[in-house]
Amino acid sequence: MSARTDKPASRGAETGIEETVSSAVGAEPLPDDDRRPVPRVGPLAGIRVADFCWMGVGSVATRLLGDFGAEVIKIENRRRIDRPRLLPIYKGEARNYGEELADADPNRGGLHNNYSRNKLGITVDMKTKRGSELVDRLIAASSVVTENFAPGVMERWGLTYERLEELSPGVIYGRMSGFGHSGPHAHFKSYGPIVQAVSGLSFISGLPGREPSGWGLSYMDNQAAYYNSAALLMAILRRNKTGLGAEIDVSAVEVGISMLGPDLLDVSVNKAVTRRADFPYGNRLPGSGAAPHGVYPAAGEDRWVAIAVLGQDDWERFVRVLGEPEWAMAEEFRTQAARQANQDALDVHVSAWTRDKTPHEVMEVLQAAGVAAGAAQNAQDLNEVDPQLAERGTFFEMDHPVIGQARFEGTPIKFSRSVQQNWRSAPLLGEDNDHVYRHILGLSEDEVADLADEGVI
Repeated sequence: MSARTDKPASRGAETGIEETVSSAVGAEPLPDDDRRPVPRVGPLAGIRVADFCWMGVGSVATRLLGDFGAEVIKIENRRRIDRPRLLPIYKGEARNYGEELADADPNRGGLHNNYSRNKLGITVDMKTKRGSELVDRLIAASSVVTENFAPGVMERWGLTYERLEELSPGVIYGRMSGFGHSGPHAHFKSYGPIVQAVSGLSFISGLPGREPSGWGLSYMDNQAAYYNSAALLMAILRRNKTGLGAEIDVSAVEVGISMLGPDLLDVSVNKAVTRRADFPYGNRLPGSGAAPHGVYPAAGEDRWVAIAVLGQDDWERFVRVLGEPEWAMAEEFRTQAARQANQDALDVHVSAWTRDKTPHEVMEVLQAAGVAAGAAQNAQDLNEVDPQLAERGTFFEMDHPVIGQARFEGTPIKFSRSVQQNWRSAPLLGEDNDHVYRHILGLSEDEVADLADEGVI
């Protein structure tokens, strides 16, 4: 992550983190049927973000800003729909993740519903002269600009940091890409799985003796997004103190590399070879003596439970829960060292015991005996079963004009003096054109209608 700063802002001080930390206390929820933009509350109230971000790595970053009071205006183009709108992950409808539908209704939302809640949404065609002029005016009315296009896209539109600084002195320009905006790979395009592979994370993931498997979902989209959020917040704090804007350049590949610490240390200090017969370790815990230690099959389709037996006392409690079966008394399982040396055979016996029980049954009976165990929870477990998440309010209900009432993922942060203001589900395509173009940019109703007729918005 790198940042570049310029001259102090010429305009008056803007509301920021320090000034409004308590303003969100007691915020009232809006009626379910009221989707009109409202004055924002929270530690970031008063900050307007012109948000060019799409996909997860950018949209999740700006979602955090919107959750805590920033006025985030998501900028889209009807000619190039943001892909999360086309992913058919809808209430009451299950399809393969990543299976886009050409005829998908972009207003049903898909992953867009998760990425873009608490944001305004406008449409504009940047390839038109009038569209480019509208965006210039929006940037001039904003204090933060974000994007995560392939490097070069914003430059082709003339939206360099220098140009943004002219339009909005003291602007913070958050740029998020796979490889960063400098170096020989800067022009490469990337998605989460590519970032995982190039950073080395896929190479060290998987089961021993097998080819690298990588991780499910685009994990690095979310991980890099949190770095992007942190960078933007640091830049806002600094501007509050100095008046200086900044250009921020976050490389998702470098975020991935930052997660390799233990393996890099093992290679550099112990001269270990990363790909070998016993590495990656899969679900086992090397160097601990733990055995059994792994994820075991449970009753039901694709259900699993994690178990960790960490010492002789643990083992004795574990064996009592199992009813002291004869195989557990065998010489190859008598000591922790022996169990460690015979983990494959041990796992066969443990799997036979877990296979006809639900993950939560195994978890509860072992936990009651003092043995570490946890159900590998699926989405239904997280939403409907887990009492900790229910108590914390991790998931909450919001209304959506197309899919109706639905559950949304919250932010895993609790403040004593600020609350997350969930004022609206993700915007429909161009839902806030009238509000932004008329009430923020000052266009007349006729001008907005003309822009729509011409295909500009």
